[in-house]
Amino acid sequence: MIDSVKTAVEVATLRVVAAVPLREDLCALIERLEPRVEVIRDHTLMRPMRGAADWSGDPGFVRTPEQQAAFDEMIDSADALFGIPDVDPAALARTVAANPRLRWVMTTAAGGGSQIKAADLDREALDRIVFTTSAGVHGGPLAEFAVFGVLAGAKGLPRLLQDQREGAWPDRWEMRQLDELTVLVVGLGGIGAECARRFSALGAEVWGTSRSGTPVDGVDRLIPLDELESAVADVDAIVVTLPGTEQTHHIIGERVLSAVKPGAILASVGRGTVIDEAALLPALDDGRISFAALDVFEVEPLPPNSRLWSHPSVLLSPHTAALSSKEEERIARRFAESATRLLDGRAPRGRVDTVEFY
Repeated sequence: MIDSVKTAVEVATLRVVAAVPLREDLCALIERLEPRVEVIRDHTLMRPMRGAADWSGDPGFVRTPEQQAAFDEMIDSADALFGIPDVDPAALARTVAANPRLRWVMTTAAGGGSQIKAADLDREALDRIVFTTSAGVHGGPLAEFAVFGVLAGAKGLPRLLQDQREGAWPDRWEMRQLDELTVLVVGLGGIGAECARRFSALGAEVWGTSRSGTPVDGVDRLIPLDELESAVADVDAIVVTLPGTEQTHHIIGERVLSAVKPGAILASVGRGTVIDEAALLPALDDGRISFAALDVFEVEPLPPNSRLWSHPSVLLSPHTAALSSKEEERIARRFAESATRLLDGRAPRGRVDTVEFY
């Protein structure tokens, strides 16, 4: 068993159970990349995926009592889990209580900390088990959406689309240029670092918030998070990549949005709870925020009565910017890499802070 990431692992192999649907070729890939891992799987017990990276699977698939018993028995035999069973925090809590040998769980979500928190585990379990996420795997696709969103705002996408729909040929007007913008990346984790790298490569001046003060490639200026309110007055675009925690809840709220440089562009690719949507709408109405590209929301699916649906300065993406046919393989490779690190007594990437759950 794995006693701790702080000490060497005392066994030569690791019994991993695939707790979510994972293709046979990817199960084999993990075993090939790390031969000390045995991946236990039974595809007949898994909810079939409805599309790429649909880890929770088809809710229409219901196990028989015999299948559920077999599934639980398989899950409870694990040293480590690939994914939270059925992506259900209650199922995680059940197996943690039933399986004292469980020592590692990797969530398939980058924001898996919120799922761990929802399982309401006691401190003994949180200290006994290493929890990691797939944070960073989704960084590239989300960074591309952030660049797309800032460019859409800089080039006046809503105005272009309206003129096109109306068949209008207006007088020429000036668009903003990315290499003349200062972009503030709020959160320099895996996603934020990828955003910074891309914006820097395109010529923008990049600022980023940091609690550690550790330099990040492509970031010209580090901003302490408690100075966010003053920093937003001097930037042209704000890219939000923070996870959803109690500490980040509504950080982008009325005070920050009242302090922004008029006409700022906003892109959100972290978690929807970071932005106070009730405060964002007035900022959009009066032009403090000239354009917002949003992939995540406080409540998902976005309620039909939300004004964000029809706001002329908003571009909505239904939490789909990270989706990629390569995601499953990337996460499988990340799992194999983390397994190697754990078996060698080293800390894995993406470990969940079990106090703040990010």
